[in-house]
Amino acid sequence: MAVRLDNRQEDFEGAFAALLASKREVTVDVATTVSGILADVRSRGDAALLELTARFDDLSADSMAELAVPQAEIDPALAGLSDELRQALETAATRIRSFHERQMPQGFEVTDEDGVGLGMRYTPVDAAGLYVPGGKAAYPSSVLMNAIPAAVAGVERRVIVVPAPGGFISPMVLAAAAIAGVTEIWRVGGAQAIAALAYGTDSIQPVDKIVGPGNAYVAAAKRQVYGTVGIDSIAGPSEILVIADNSNDPAWIAADLLSQAEHDEAAQAILITDDAAFADAVDAAVATMLKTLDRADVAGQSWQDNGAIITVGSMQNMPALANRIAAEHLELAVEEPRRWLSEIRHAGAIFLGRYTPEAIGDYVAGPNHVLPTARTSRFSSGLGVVDFMKRTTTVECDAGSFGRIAPAGVALANAEGLGAHALSMTIRMNARG
Repeated sequence: MAVRLDNRQEDFEGAFAALLASKREVTVDVATTVSGILADVRSRGDAALLELTARFDDLSADSMAELAVPQAEIDPALAGLSDELRQALETAATRIRSFHERQMPQGFEVTDEDGVGLGMRYTPVDAAGLYVPGGKAAYPSSVLMNAIPAAVAGVERRVIVVPAPGGFISPMVLAAAAIAGVTEIWRVGGAQAIAALAYGTDSIQPVDKIVGPGNAYVAAAKRQVYGTVGIDSIAGPSEILVIADNSNDPAWIAADLLSQAEHDEAAQAILITDDAAFADAVDAAVATMLKTLDRADVAGQSWQDNGAIITVGSMQNMPALANRIAAEHLELAVEEPRRWLSEIRHAGAIFLGRYTPEAIGDYVAGPNHVLPTARTSRFSSGLGVVDFMKRTTTVECDAGSFGRIAPAGVALANAEGLGAHALSMTIRMNARG
């Protein structure tokens, strides 16, 4: 049974604060183990990768060539899709690409009032590593969401690493990679894959940025290699906040809540409504649906351990609560959802209206489904084109513009006790006479 809260109750603030502070993940201390794996791969390269892959993924290979996925395996995976599934992936890819193309940043060049030329330009990283969870799980949508923004940004080399227990990689993952234009794929996973991407080996060249979700070992590895390479984020369990009035069908809202609960026992689904009877109806609908869902054991545990239904006296109380929750996914299933949009400051992605369930965003809407979790939408954003790019500024002075701004620079350099800084400017000022 999900926890029930009402903002009109005296103990609400304490209970709500406890909900926000609740720890949904079991912390596994793997830092030391991961540090050893990273050091091993950094030192021994391919030999370490082969040994670790055999140990952790039950995949014995005599050479790295056996861990590389050849084009002869990728092409049949794409060709073997049903027409329906291939069309679905193509539709998703087209929409994802179109949305992310609109994100391309624009640089600028100006000459300011002192005659100084100033500019900013965006350039892509040279190479990006895309970590894809493997095994029997298949998330081709995540392949598209990670690979396509990198391609749109102009990243020349995009490489997928994926654990392949016993050598198996889902054909759907390979098909999605083909659609996204990724041709370099390795049967390597875990912390050892992160190490290979960060440091490079004889067979796998290093990358500049690593993106994509993984288990505790992958997360710890990404933390430890950050600085050698860039990373996107450390993803936590999925979460959804649904804000709904009583004009909704309770079954629709229940399905939306369970769409995230079924990801993981540690996922979190929260409903905010201003109608207690509607809250009861949604709760009952969740219980009914759990009897038939394929992943009922996972979703049911998530709903029991981490789910919440919050009743408010008025929807006017809703925005403040939503901003404190700062959910990964936020549905505004209310009349005139845009009325409330300006008051929502913290959310990874917002879904407006009764016909916009979060699930549509996971697959075919277009915006990225790699989003900040664990309240980090307070200060971070979902994956996008700019995550694969960097900003570089330019400055250009001639003698005149330099002379107009340099005296202030000299004064500041002297104040900071940095004589060479000051000299670098005064020597040019003196040359001007």
